[in-house]
Amino acid sequence: MASIGQITKAYLDEYKKSPVRVKVVDAFLIYALATAAVQFAYMMLVGTFPFNAFLAGFLSSVGFFALTVCLRLQVDPTIKDFSGISPERAFADYVLANLVLHLVVWNYMG
Repeated sequence: MASIGQITKAYLDEYKKSPVRVKVVDAFLIYALATAAVQFAYMMLVGTFPFNAFLAGFLSSVGFFALTVCLRLQVDPTIKDFSGISPERAFADYVLANLVLHLVVWNYMG
């Protein structure tokens, strides 16, 4: 059985081979997850007085995370399921889906 250190080293070695485009998308994923965590922690500490505002912000972060995971799957060259979709098309789909998501969130808050 491999130790945690060996598993982490193997993961980092493989991750270094990833293209820069995938690493940038991973940074967006970390940002979306951190934003959702901060909003949830704020809700736990302060309360949910404007509940629709909290819900809209939290679901916006979670939706942004889900859409960014989809973008990462489509942009990663090692995943062959989306080989027929160009990165430009994947990004255009991502922008359109984010536009729809945030229009829904804006409508829910208002």
